[in-house]
Amino acid sequence: MHITAAHLPAIVALIAGVLILIMPRLLNYIVAIYLIFVGLVGMGVLKWLHF
Repeated sequence: MHITAAHLPAIVALIAGVLILIMPRLLNYIVAIYLIFVGLVGMGVLKWLHF
């Protein structure tokens, strides 16, 4: 299996879900980091990721 940029959101969501189950206090930080990351990718700031 080759991991491509299309797999990245699923991998990030899986890791975030596991971390939230282990440490529920991280929920705010994980959601904030994920939203910032998705926003940067959507605006084209992180051009090395091609969705």
